[in-house]
Amino acid sequence: MLRVSKLTDYATVVMTCLVASGDEVQSAQCLAERAHLEVPTVSKLLKQLAQAGLVVSMRGINGGYRLARAPERISIAAIVTAMRAALGVPDAAPAVAPFACDAFMFSEHGSTPVVVCGPGGHNPHAPDEYVVVEDLHTLTEGYVRLALDWCGAP
Repeated sequence: MLRVSKLTDYATVVMTCLVASGDEVQSAQCLAERAHLEVPTVSKLLKQLAQAGLVVSMRGINGGYRLARAPERISIAAIVTAMRAALGVPDAAPAVAPFACDAFMFSEHGSTPVVVCGPGGHNPHAPDEYVVVEDLHTLTEGYVRLALDWCGAP
């Protein structure tokens, strides 16, 4: 279960409002009205989201904020990570063994063949890891073929 702070929840709402506005630059006041939040809270969130590279601030009379990249390239995990960093909450890194998974133990200390499948992303076990659905489908097909071959089925 993922626990999020109120500010992280609010940041998600503000980002959703920015997505709904398309490429239009939105003021903090306008976003606060759309999100039904106080302007100082939204201003603080936007500053933190800008520091994380999720939104871009535009100065001037028609200034405001817009998304830094396409919405489909911004994950909820990125918002959570940005807010955790802004609030000074360290990443929750679980204590781990000196090896990556049980497969290492099986292959290093036994004769059991192993296949290691894991999430994508640049840092496994981080908030931005992911698994592509098509890859799961391919993996399932491979397991089915392996089981059929092992059982001697055609």
